[in-house]
Amino acid sequence: MRWIPTLFILLLAMVSGLYILVNLKKLPRPYFVLFYWLYFVGLMAVLFMPISINGITVKILPPGLGRVNLYELQLSGIEFYENIIMTVPFGFFIKKVFPKFPLILLVILGILIGSSFESMQYVLSHHFLIDRTSDINDVISNAMGVVIGGVMAMIYNLLSKDN
Repeated sequence: MRWIPTLFILLLAMVSGLYILVNLKKLPRPYFVLFYWLYFVGLMAVLFMPISINGITVKILPPGLGRVNLYELQLSGIEFYENIIMTVPFGFFIKKVFPKFPLILLVILGILIGSSFESMQYVLSHHFLIDRTSDINDVISNAMGVVIGGVMAMIYNLLSKDN
């Protein structure tokens, strides 16, 4: 029962991957599409599978409900920065695909994305016992990563237009 999210992620990855491979020659930027397909599959695996990745170790989490942290702010530490780095490509993708997307809406969208990740971890932990923690610090760091990625895409777009 607890591996149902993993099976769903694998099924979604296979179906979307086959679709991309079949249509690869028709795509305007195939490497961009392949990179983001790998990124989103990896992101779903890290966020929604009952595994824990700490530095170089990967371990399977025991069945459990996880925990929820809505009040203890720790806006530093390796995990905080890992969560920022994890969502930078997400923000870059949004701003690259929708270049006219306003930065203030990107901030709001970043908060919504981080909240969605943590809410989904909470729901999956309680329905499938994947033992994931829902943390307000992750929401903040995910939002920061989305905004940083969006700003990086804005800078990239400005620099590439000058050439």
